[in-house]
Amino acid sequence: MTVTWNAEKNIAGQLRSVILACGKISFEQIVVDNASDDNTVEVIKTFPPSLWRRGEGWCESANLKLLKNKTNLGFGAACNEGVAVSQGRFILFLNPDMELKEPGCLDKLVAYMDSRPEVGIVSCKLVDESGQLNKKDGPRRFPGFWNQLAIFLKIPHFFPSVLHRYQYFDLDLNKEQEVDSVRGSFMLARREFIEKLNRAFDERFFIWFEDVDLCREAKQLGYKVIYNPVISCVDLVGQSFKKRSVFWKQWQFFRSMFKYFVKWGL
Repeated sequence: MTVTWNAEKNIAGQLRSVILACGKISFEQIVVDNASDDNTVEVIKTFPPSLWRRGEGWCESANLKLLKNKTNLGFGAACNEGVAVSQGRFILFLNPDMELKEPGCLDKLVAYMDSRPEVGIVSCKLVDESGQLNKKDGPRRFPGFWNQLAIFLKIPHFFPSVLHRYQYFDLDLNKEQEVDSVRGSFMLARREFIEKLNRAFDERFFIWFEDVDLCREAKQLGYKVIYNPVISCVDLVGQSFKKRSVFWKQWQFFRSMFKYFVKWGL
């Protein structure tokens, strides 16, 4: 399940990587485009199934669904559209600037979820293009007012250590463990959990905080949120986001932060 907005440079590589990552499991690929004004939709439409490599063979046809929005509805609302037409027992929310490099790796996560019915959401190790782990892009503790204010005021640019506790710098990211929240760029969620909510993401969040909100919802319903480094995924981190102005990003962060603390408290 992928939401795109002006992602023409990355979406084809992401789609290929998912096919490679699905070894023996059946899968569908759902893309919801949030009114891109570049060639994202054209890239998806012309992506040739004959070139979609799956494992050691070739996939002659693939179940790819494309939904096109006339306006940008935000990340959460677009994800919910995709969930509504999905059929799988698990739903992988995967950003368009992500790439899975290991053939058949998603089989491992699905098998893990099948063996752990108490887990509502699982994420993996996120790395850069050279395979290096960046702790700042890993799991995080639930937000507190002061660490979020520090982010808004850009204080970590000068004093990075103020966020180390929030960013789990004390966590051994080579071990599987329960965490507060994982990044929305890669979240494998159990459909049973999503159905209990009657949606995936709270659509009050246009962008930012919708992922941590979903993790809190999972824990409130008695599910675990797990970080599992059994597989890794390349995260190019916010390629579409870079096309937005600093003012727009600051405003969206502030709006979502306010809504988050109103909903969950300080």
